[in-house]
Amino acid sequence: MKENLAQAIEGATQSLEVTRDIILACLDAKAAEVSARDVSHSVGISDYFVVASGKSDRQVQGIANKILNALEKNGISPVSVEGFELGQWVLIDCGDVVTHVFYEPMREHYDLDSLWHRAPKLDLTRDLHIDSGVQDRKVA
Repeated sequence: MKENLAQAIEGATQSLEVTRDIILACLDAKAAEVSARDVSHSVGISDYFVVASGKSDRQVQGIANKILNALEKNGISPVSVEGFELGQWVLIDCGDVVTHVFYEPMREHYDLDSLWHRAPKLDLTRDLHIDSGVQDRKVA
């Protein structure tokens, strides 16, 4: 069944709200280099990628837990969560929004930021309405 324009706009708005909630959870967990990209025109499987880093495997797991708690609070169940046990690269797949939480050396190694450099980066203030005071942490 084809979706109409109103459904498409509503879906995009919901994806953006989920992205915002994920980024706020990352910032609350003191994640480093938090960024989001609009990959809707690059890949057909999701609208946004969120990437964040932690300084240790425990911090990566803590960031992932914050994200999962925020999603649960908003009634969202991820399709899949991968890599949580090792805490090196946790992937949280929410369908339209995919989040990658890396241990910093792993982020440098896999360099997803370069891989997706053509996808537009979201401006946290303009696109996601996140107060600049909240962003005073290391944001990419």
